[in-house]
Formats: sequence, structure tokens, C-alpha cells
Amino acid sequence: MRLLNVGVIGCGLRVRAILPLLQKNDQGVTVVLRAICDVRDPEQIKQELEKADIDFTDTRFYTDADEMLSKEQLDGVMIGTRCSLHTKYAAKVLAKKLPLFLEKPVATNQEDWELLKKAYEDGGSEVVVSFPLRITAMVQEVKKMVEQLEIGPIQHVAAFNYPTYGGDYYHNWYRDERETGGLFLQKATHDLDYLNHILGIRPVELCAMTSKQVMKGDKPAGLKCEDCPEKLTCPEGPQQTLSRGDYIHGDYCCYAEDTGNEDSGTVIVRYETGMHVVYTQNFFVRNPHAGKRGAILAGEGGTLEFDWNTSEIIVRKHYTPGEIRYKVETTGNHGGGDKKLADNFIGVMQGTEKSKTPLEQGLLSAYMCLKAKESARKHCFVPLDYYEK
Repeated sequence: MRLLNVGVIGCGLRVRAILPLLQKNDQGVTVVLRAICDVRDPEQIKQELEKADIDFTDTRFYTDADEMLSKEQLDGVMIGTRCSLHTKYAAKVLAKKLPLFLEKPVATNQEDWELLKKAYEDGGSEVVVSFPLRITAMVQEVKKMVEQLEIGPIQHVAAFNYPTYGGDYYHNWYRDERETGGLFLQKATHDLDYLNHILGIRPVELCAMTSKQVMKGDKPAGLKCEDCPEKLTCPEGPQQTLSRGDYIHGDYCCYAEDTGNEDSGTVIVRYETGMHVVYTQNFFVRNPHAGKRGAILAGEGGTLEFDWNTSEIIVRKHYTPGEIRYKVETTGNHGGGDKKLADNFIGVMQGTEKSKTPLEQGLLSAYMCLKAKESARKHCFVPLDYYEK
């Protein structure tokens, strides 16, 4: 049985979601969590690993990434730090020419984006970006239908993402835009990537708008829900959150004056053929039935609509009555995409596969999100000259 030694830099939630899939793979490979670099107390990390059912029997703990990378013989490295540190540590791994699993966003500002692009070009490692949506059965089936001209050439797309867990971005560390880079980089990076993948054509310019209409207020900076006099009645407070079957998203008040992040945003992207995509995201819907993530693709001969929340693709022809509905397998985290990411990373570490979510696409998506932020700030169209860089 083949043995693969994996190192982790930043043992965050996403890494802890992928590690069990690596260790419990069905490819006849033993994946050993050989080393973790994290600034936190190792005992706390061990508790988290145990809770996630991750084997850390042979794991050594470090607080310095350079030391870990120099001392350990690793077949691959996973980066799950906070977002603002993704680029810094990715560059270190790329310099070692090791296979890399990189959490999104791959960069949170233009300077980091330039640094990462150069490190990738200089290093040449194979990188699996954590873009699970692109490789889900849903996107694969939709892409096949588009390529087979099921509804004719696509001439317009309206895409949407209404997560019901939006409280994550206002109640805990995600509320700090210095860490997240804003919610285009947190969420739209996934959606713009899968849309680029389905369409298979180049984006050439975009414009964007954001607003913050709900998740704002004049409560004191740093206020925690437990200290708020309205904690029992606040719709975003812990009691009301639990009463509707939701989970506690964090300790901090989302109506405080230091709560960051926009609560809705929209991007319009023009592609090289002249067609355009409208993508919109919203973070204050709460009813599970209001949650949506998918798109409506309009072709010359019909429309194709899909939504991960319903696990369904609906095709409606323009000149034929009725509709055709297809059920798609979407079990598992991110519609089954996480397992495919894990399997692909195993293949990459073994040298038997190329990345199915390559860094070129991670860079393109991050670039589009950074330009969307620029457009929203300047109130203007912005050219996408990524391919000339």
C-alpha cells in the first residue's frame, strides 16, 4: 500500500474537513498526517483533530513553517490558515516544489496576487485549489449539456448565491475585512470559477456593486452577544438563532459599529463573445427555503436552470411546451465536491493526476474578485487584462 506524508500549515476548519477524506480514501493509499504548523496550542489542535475523526498518531507539531518544510519529508502540503496568509505560505511551499492543496481565496489583495503568480511560475508545483463546486456532479452535468448544445449557444447567464449561514461573516473573525478581503473573495470566487468553467470562454470586463443595508448598526465596537441587553430578543442573537434550528455563528454582535463586510453584492461580467453574466450574492436570508445557489443559463433554444439546494437541473425549450427535470447526486460537503478534491490531491501527490482545480483558475477568479472590489469602489467598468499579465 502506498504511503503519503502530508503536512499542514494552518489547521483550520476546511483542512479538517478534507483530511478525513484523504485518510479514508478508497484508492488503496495510506495518508499520514506527518506534521502540522500552527501558532495555537497543540493540545487544542489535537482536540479538534479528534473531534473531526482525524488520525494524528504520528503527527509532529511546529510553530514555524520554514522549520517544518526543511525538516520533514513530505509528499504534499495543505494550507488552511486565515485568508490573508494563504499567499505567504503558498509561496514557501511552491519554492519547495511540493504538491499543494490551497484554500481559497488564493490571495486577498493585488500585491499578494502578483506574488503568488510569480511564485507559481517560478516553482512549477501542481496546485489543487479548494474549488469544490467546479468538480461537482452538478457542474459536470451542466457543462456537458452546454457543450452538447442542449439549449443552443449560451447567450446570457443569471447566477445566484443566497447562503442561509451568512451569520458566519458577521459574528466571528470573518467580520474583519482585513482578513477576508471582502465577500466577493470569500464566496464569489467559487461561483465565478464554476461559471468560467462551464462557459469555457474568456471574461474581458466587469462592473460590480455592493451594499450594506442589514448587517450594520450602532452597537459598541467589540460587543459580544452574551453581554447585550437584547440578547434574548435579537433575531441574530443566540436564543433566537437556536430556536429556529440554526447554529451559533460566533460571539460578536452583527449590529455593532465594527462589523465589517458588505451584506449583498452583484457582478456583471462581459465575455469575449459579447454575452454577459450577472452574478448576485446575499448574506441576510435565513429561512432554509430561501437558500439558493446555482444559475439560469439562457441559450438560443431554451433555458437551463440548476440549484444545489434542490439537487435539480431543469431544461425548458423555447419552442417546445413543458420541461425536463434531472435529479443530480449532491450528497457530501459542497455537493460532493470535497471528496473529489481529496481524491484529486491524492492523485497529484502520487504523480498520476493533474490538478482538476488548477492555480491558473484560482488566480483568474481572485483577479476577477479584486477587480469587482475596485469597480464597486470606483463605480465604473474595469477591464480584465489578466491574460496579458
